[in-house]
Amino acid sequence: MSETPNGPASYFPSIEKKYGRMIADWQDLIRSSPLTKHMELVSWLKAEYGIGHGHANALVKHTLTEDLAR
Repeated sequence: MSETPNGPASYFPSIEKKYGRMIADWQDLIRSSPLTKHMELVSWLKAEYGIGHGHANALVKHTLTEDLAR
């Protein structure tokens, strides 16, 4: 039995459905950006890709947290 994701990952199915890109693609974009601060990245995703604030925040939070764990 699979667990329901918590936190930012709980947004991932709706992000993929709404914006038509896989989460890995969004993470690649975030990681390739010259921006490094959380809110700069959120604002950039919103302005450049039309992503809603909650979805952009979830993507950035998850990606930055994952990178810190490496």
